[in-house]
Amino acid sequence: WFSSLLFLHEISLAIGFSIKDTFLRTYTEAIQNYNKNDERSHAVDNVQESLSCCGIQSYTNWSTSPYFFKHGIPTSCCMNSSDCNTQDLRNMTVAATKVNQKGCYDLVTSFMETNMGIIAGVAFGIAFSQLIGMLLACCLSRFITANQYEMV
Repeated sequence: WFSSLLFLHEISLAIGFSIKDTFLRTYTEAIQNYNKNDERSHAVDNVQESLSCCGIQSYTNWSTSPYFFKHGIPTSCCMNSSDCNTQDLRNMTVAATKVNQKGCYDLVTSFMETNMGIIAGVAFGIAFSQLIGMLLACCLSRFITANQYEMV
């Protein structure tokens, strides 16, 4: 019983590290290719608005994005949308007082870490039930094959 819990914990850690790396890479690419119009850009906006965060580690991550040079930091980073204008968002010093300071990466990964045990448990349960199903299908196949020769 304890060894299966330990195994489940190890699986959740391995999955967690893989997911974190993938999220970091994908989110970094999304910020670098942000244009406010495509699916990825909408996803970035949704994450930043719903979690009240900005950028990867902080709002300063936007300074390397091509979008920043033309438009500044996206409005989805704003603490108060009525107090944000594009002129303020183009200036990093002024923007620091208008946008969320916290980066999204830590918020998303801490949420995943908190719930990774549940996610891994559900995945393990589904995999186990599929394994039982395959085992029962093999038993049924052998039973049908064995009885087929007796009927003739």
